[in-house]
Amino acid sequence: MALSRSARLGALATAAASFLVIAASSAPTPGADGIGDSYFPQLGNGGFDARHYGLDIAYNPDTDRLDGRTTLTARATQNLTSFDLDLQQLEVTRVQVDGRPAQFTRTGDELRVTPRGFLRKGRDFTVEVTYGGVPEPLNGPIVFGSDYGWMKTTDGVFVACEPNAASTWFPSSDHPSDKATYDIRIKAPKGLTGVSNGRLVSTYDKGDSTYTHWRESKPMATYLATATIGKFDVQTGRTPGGTPIYVAIDPVLANSNSVDVYAVTAAATDYWSQVFGPYPFEETGAIVDDMPQAGFSLEVQSKPAYSAVRSESTIVHELAHQWFGDSVSVAHWKDIWLNEGFATYAQWLWAEHQGTRSAHDSFLAAYNARPADSAFWQTVVADPQRDTMFASAVYQRGAMTLQTLRERIGDTAFFELLPAWTKLHRYGNGSTAGFVRLAEKISGQNLDDLFQKWIHTTGKPAL
Repeated sequence: MALSRSARLGALATAAASFLVIAASSAPTPGADGIGDSYFPQLGNGGFDARHYGLDIAYNPDTDRLDGRTTLTARATQNLTSFDLDLQQLEVTRVQVDGRPAQFTRTGDELRVTPRGFLRKGRDFTVEVTYGGVPEPLNGPIVFGSDYGWMKTTDGVFVACEPNAASTWFPSSDHPSDKATYDIRIKAPKGLTGVSNGRLVSTYDKGDSTYTHWRESKPMATYLATATIGKFDVQTGRTPGGTPIYVAIDPVLANSNSVDVYAVTAAATDYWSQVFGPYPFEETGAIVDDMPQAGFSLEVQSKPAYSAVRSESTIVHELAHQWFGDSVSVAHWKDIWLNEGFATYAQWLWAEHQGTRSAHDSFLAAYNARPADSAFWQTVVADPQRDTMFASAVYQRGAMTLQTLRERIGDTAFFELLPAWTKLHRYGNGSTAGFVRLAEKISGQNLDDLFQKWIHTTGKPAL
């Protein structure tokens, strides 16, 4: 078919316009300075996907100074002229991209890096940041009014960073939606032990320093990374089910140990592997430090961190997080009940497993303990707001929601749902909407009314 001259000119004009649109859409641009999380809009970063962190840190407890070099391997998700990393307070002395010096600027907690040439979409690149200073813990109402992050102890440091404190000690894309694998190398004074995530690759003394190298080969959210340093008694072995275990306990706490942390960790890891699906990481364990000022525990990936010797119930809670929170992390922080409600419900399941109280009775006890006019019932569990994201309702009403769901769909469907959820989103992220969809698919029921009543509205639900 032949075209007239005017038609040919029209076709050429259309093609040229299309080319300009395509060219404009792929023109290199700066990456966003955050992923737009409603609670922490500038956490995480746009324009790239973090793949691996190589953290090399040296810590001096006498001066509290940290010197670090972070090597991030990432993949560009757009044509990038520049990109951001999250870093709070510490001073940056050098940045390199793919081995070449790069320009950088600081605005608040954002480090903007401009490489010499733009980074093409789909390309892997490395950025190396050299930095140092005295890390400061964060505080405020979020974590029960406690300090959190990098917290100095009498003999070292206790590092527990949920939700936004990882960037107080290393530059990162500090949001759980951007996971990566890790190699963490810690230099500390000789006689102190550096404990981190995953498996211990090596440890040796050189001069007056001890060097430890840890490797987390499974994707991990930044807030789950740790570099806790101090004097520890270490016990290693395998759980009865065969999972390697590493438990480090501050010797100061040895005589106050009312619970066998090693034994409970081993038993709970194996039991949750039956209920929630295969254990998702290479090692299980615990870090128990003498840090009374913190007053909380955290589900550090592969080794929950306890700021003192905790109860058996706390240990099973933090270990349940290895599935709900660590392997399957929230896509946005407003869905935090998917972590805390599930781990609290695991405490009820543990009591049921031990034969001390049924989950139904735990539900009734929690429900009846709070009158209808209690402020507890005024938290919207599915969106509790940033400063109250760890409100007790997120834990307890979240757990009540799961017991209500179990009684609605029956044990067969419920205990099919839990491992299906952890398998579907293994090493990834989940959302409330996604969990509801899966529950409806497995149960064959419409569950909108149940979740609307229990997590999307305020007020004490009628039974």
